[in-house]
Formats: sequence, C-alpha cells, structure tokens
Amino acid sequence: MSENVSPEQTQSQGPNQDLDHQSLTSPLLSTQYRSANSTSQVAIVGVNLCPIQSLDYDIVSLVGFFNNLAVENIAGVKFVITSNMMLSGRYETAFLVFFLSNLGLTLFAAIITAFIAPAAAGSGIPEVKAYLNGVDAPGIISLRTCIVKIMGSISAVSSSLLVGKAGPMVHTGSCIASLLGQGGSRRYGLTWKWLRFFKNDRDRRDLVTCGSAAGIAAAFRAPVGGVLFALEEMASWWTSGLLWRAFFTTAVVAIILRALIDVCLSGKCGLFGKGGLIMFDVYSANISYHIADVPPVLLVGIVGGILGSLYNFLLDKVLRVYAIINVKSITYRIFIACAISIFTSCLLFGLPWLASCQPCPFDTAEACPTIGRSGNYKKFQCPPGHYNDLASLIFNTNDDAIRNLFSRNTDSEFQHSTMLIFFVTCFFLSIVSSGVVAPAGLFVPVIVTGASYGRFVGMLLGSHTNLNHGFYAVLGAASFLGGSMRMTVSLCVIILELTNNLLLLPMIMMVLLVSKTVADTFNGNIYDLIMKAKGFPYLEAHAEPYMRQLTVADVVSGPLQLCHGIEKVGNIVHILKTTSHHGFPVIDEPPHSESPVLYGLILRAHLITLLKKRAFLRTPVRIGVEAFRHFLADEFAKKGLGNVDRIEDINLTDEEMEMFLDLHPFTNASPYTVVETMSLAKASTLFREMGLRHLLVVPNTSIVRNFTITIFLNLDS
Repeated sequence: MSENVSPEQTQSQGPNQDLDHQSLTSPLLSTQYRSANSTSQVAIVGVNLCPIQSLDYDIVSLVGFFNNLAVENIAGVKFVITSNMMLSGRYETAFLVFFLSNLGLTLFAAIITAFIAPAAAGSGIPEVKAYLNGVDAPGIISLRTCIVKIMGSISAVSSSLLVGKAGPMVHTGSCIASLLGQGGSRRYGLTWKWLRFFKNDRDRRDLVTCGSAAGIAAAFRAPVGGVLFALEEMASWWTSGLLWRAFFTTAVVAIILRALIDVCLSGKCGLFGKGGLIMFDVYSANISYHIADVPPVLLVGIVGGILGSLYNFLLDKVLRVYAIINVKSITYRIFIACAISIFTSCLLFGLPWLASCQPCPFDTAEACPTIGRSGNYKKFQCPPGHYNDLASLIFNTNDDAIRNLFSRNTDSEFQHSTMLIFFVTCFFLSIVSSGVVAPAGLFVPVIVTGASYGRFVGMLLGSHTNLNHGFYAVLGAASFLGGSMRMTVSLCVIILELTNNLLLLPMIMMVLLVSKTVADTFNGNIYDLIMKAKGFPYLEAHAEPYMRQLTVADVVSGPLQLCHGIEKVGNIVHILKTTSHHGFPVIDEPPHSESPVLYGLILRAHLITLLKKRAFLRTPVRIGVEAFRHFLADEFAKKGLGNVDRIEDINLTDEEMEMFLDLHPFTNASPYTVVETMSLAKASTLFREMGLRHLLVVPNTSIVRNFTITIFLNLDS
C-alpha cells in the first residue's frame, strides 16, 4: 500500500535543503546582497555561519574501545570462573554462576532501557536511518538514550544473549554527533558555545551521518567500510563534501583505536587482548582457487540468500509479536527479556553435553585443551587430552567464536553435527533475542550464523573443493549478510577489512551479489522491515511506477494554512495553535503587491521566536531589514532536543493580539516550488535527491489559489 503523508502527520525533521545557500563561508546579512534576497537570510541562520570544519570524533573511538574493553573483561571473568569450576568437576555450581550472571546482566540492561530510555532498545540502525530520511522520532538521539545505549549494550552482549554491538555503536555514534550538533546538552549542563555553528537541521543531519560511519569503524575497525555503510545504507542525501567529512571521521576513529589497542596488547587491559576489537587476520597466507570452485561458491550465495530472506521473515514476525506484548506494560518487557536469558543460559550450557569429546590434535599452535577465557579447544566436561568442539564455539564471546570459525588449517577441528547444531542455535537465538528491551545489534549474530552455515557447507564438500573450511565460513558470513541486510559494496569492504586479505575480493563480491539478488525476490532488507514494523515513514530513492500517471495536484492536501507578508499577531497565534505544520507559505496581496504573489516560506520555529520577542507593529507597514536590530542570529538557530519552544507557553495580551508582524525579513524568499501539473514521480525524485523538507505546489494560472506543503512517503510493503 502506498500513501502520501505530510510532515505535519509525522514529526519529520528532514534536511532543510530548501534553506540551502550557494556559499558556505559568506557571512549572514552581508550588505552585498540585494534587499529582496537578504530578507531570506535569517531563514537559514546557522547553516552557513562558519567555514567547513571537523569535530572531535575520537569520542566515538573511545566509546567503541570502552565498549569492547568492558565486554571482554565482564564476559571473560564469567567464562574463566565457569571454566575453572568445570575443570574441578563442580558442574552444578558452574551452571549456577553462568545462569545467574547472565540473568543479572540481562535484567540490568532491560531495567535501564525500559525505565530510562526505551528508545535505546534494539539495534538503533533503523531509527537512525529513519532520522536521516527525515523522521525525528522522540528521544532517539538524546543524551539519555546515548548513555543507556552504551551501558545496556555492554550488559546485553556480556550476558551471552546472541546480540551484537555494531548496531548500538552506530546508534551511539549518531547520538554523540547529534549532541555535538546541538551544542551539547543544556539539561545536564554540558554545552559548548563554539558548537552553536552546527545548530541547524542540515549540519546536524551531516554530523549524524558521520557518526553512523564512525560507529561501524569503531565496531569493526573498518574505516572505509564505515564510510561506505553510511553511504549505501544510512544516508538519504549525499555530497562529495559529506564524503570527505565521513572519511576523515573514520580515519580519526581508526587511528585512535590502533593506539589504544597497542596499549592493551602489552597486557594493561585485563582480559582484553586478542579478542574484542575485531580483526580476524586469519588469511595472511596466499589463497588459491580455481574455476572448479565457482559452482560451490555460487551455491553458498544462493542458499545464503534464501536463508537470509527466511531470517528476515521470521524476525519481522517475532518483533511484531513482541510489539503486541510490550505495549501492555513494562513488566511484560522485562519478563520477556529475563525469560529469554534463562532459556539461552540453559541451552548454551546444556548443548555442549550432546557433543562428543575429541582428542587434541598434535600439530596445533595453541594449548589443547584451552586454559582460560578464549581459544579453539575448550575442555568443558571432557577428560584430559580432549576438547569439546561445541563448547569451543558456545563458551566464548561472539568475536572469539567468529575467529574460531574463520580460522584456517582447522578443517578437522569441528564435527558435522557440532556445526549443524551451532548454526540452528544461532539462527533461532538471534531472532528471539533481537526483540528484548535492551540494546541488541544484528550484525555480529548474522556473521556468526552465516559463518557456521558456510563452514558446514565446506565440511559437506570435503575433498571436492580446494578451499578450506575457514574460507567457506567467510563466504557463508558474506552470503548471510547479503541475504539479510541486502548491502553489497559496504559489506564487501567491511569483510575485507575484517579478514585483512584482498585476495578474498572476487569470491566475496560474487557471493554478495548472488545472495542479495536471490533474497530480493522474497522480501526487503532487515532494517527496512524493522522500520516498517515500528511505523517509521520512509521515502524511497525511486519513484513507484504508478506515480508517473499522477500529478502533484492529485495528491495535495488541505485546507491550506498560509501567512501574509504583514500578518496580524492573533492570526499567527491561531494558525500555530490549530495546526502542527512546520512551515507556512507567505503571500503578498494588494496593497503590498500588484497581485497575489508567493513571497516565500517561513518556519514554525521562527514564528514562535518572533512571538516570544514581541517585536510587534501597531500598524501594518513593511519595515524590512530594520527588524534585524531586535534579534540575534542564535535566536533563530535550531533548538536542542527537549528545548523546543511551544506556542502554548507564550501568553499575549488582547492588545498584542491586535498588533502586526512584518514576516518579510524572516522568510525564505527562495523556496523550492513546482507547478501543479508536474509529474508526481518527478516531484518525489526532486524531493528525495535535493534532501528537501518543504515543497510548494503553485498553480499554472496567474491567480494564487492553491499552495500546499507536501512530503511524499512511500510505504510499500
């Protein structure tokens, strides 16, 4: 179903591209402008206040490092204590420690999310993607959400729930960027005056885009992949200037992370060491493959696409069920999270008992059985000199499990039954865990699931292929990512940066293209499905075929609310109180013009600022630029979250309601306009490609009879 939704029906914040200007360095209200054009400059205050500059995105890298450091140490202590008890034969006590620690961590994450910042639940990528497309959902990028996202992600990932930290890192990076863009948080006394230059929708949108790129770079140590991820998946509007800003951002993140990792490699970070910040350097040697290896690789891509689409379908259904339950009360949300934690702990502790013990190989480069937190050869309940291959995957963090699956020269390490059990477990646990009221990413669970599937295929092929099982695990992860998330270029680069080998490129490209093509025949990508389930409107990049048969006049909505160039204060108050529109056309009529004419567009926030300042006129006369003397540029800047002025908070006397306001100096005199006969498809493309929020529709005739502000949002299933 498709429908047209106005920005008044959603809390759309969209990029104010219609407030754009040619120069990024020209001062506001410069005398070089003609009077007719200078009147529109206050309408774009804050957009062009300063030359292009960068921000301190090392904050994101520090948060990413802290996240990984905390997860590795918390989960590491849990696994060390449990393993030591298992070694001493105290199985019941080991299970109790494992069970209670997981439950406590999950309960903590659920409580702070449910009571403090419900917007922090889930991955966060769909919310940020919707924000960059123009939907400003309440609280998704606030300081409170950011803090809960960090703490909740650490707890949830450490609790052995099959959730990831990449999505929460993207959300965290976007929150940090938004806070920088609004000058900090006035509510908590964290403000910086120099950041006022970025207090507008356009700059904040670009900063959030850079923040999402920084989040991927911090989660995977993939700076180039982070830039491409923001370009391919997150941003609805992209320019060359934004490209280099995002690239600089991820470069800073990568450098800071590298320096911090070097410190930890010296043993100063507790249990943080080989695990944590992912770099699966598992293919330092040359890899050779032949034309005979192409059919099995294509098979991996096809099956991965089918599995990925099935994963999306089931996850969408589960999230909808959770949504029905979660609306009842907070108690239900926390109960579901605890129930899933209990089920997960019992399953993870019980499944390794089904696997048979394997004798330790003689040519292994590491100790067998593994003593400590991570390793390929977990002893679990096995006798000396043996290891439990399923426990080697389950009793590790997700990062270490992926490293074990990706490792080469380990073709004989895992049994067929082990890999099949692990794949099925990851597939379903990642689905039921994603809907808990806690920060829960999808990237890492999908990689784990896909890697186990790919390695299982490699084991089935056995001697019929020249590729080792670790390589098939990489291809399986790529196919499952492509089938679920439907990205190609960014995923390809992220996987290459993870595995640190360019020789994998041809096969990974082939697998991603095949899996995405196959999965696209069944449903959409997972983030789009989640956005739709959460009710976020989203403007697609392409126009639907039916739009070519319609004009913009066919979809405009009314009744029209507009302002005159010189308007009575009472009329402005009435319009603001009776509508939720965020922008209003401004027209001039005789005697201020020879005939009715569209002068421009004025924003709701600017009207409220004018009313607060009470710069009223007793007679309806045009005063022009003289009005600027009563205002500072900062007064028209974008307000921070929670600081938006409301018309209900302004009290005016009856005498003031009869006065007038000259809106000309504060109106954007050059808004984007289209004629009513323009194709709906062309208007939709213009709206999306130019990053607009408001688009004025004017009639063909010389009489101004029908203006409207319309956003076209495609909600096709």
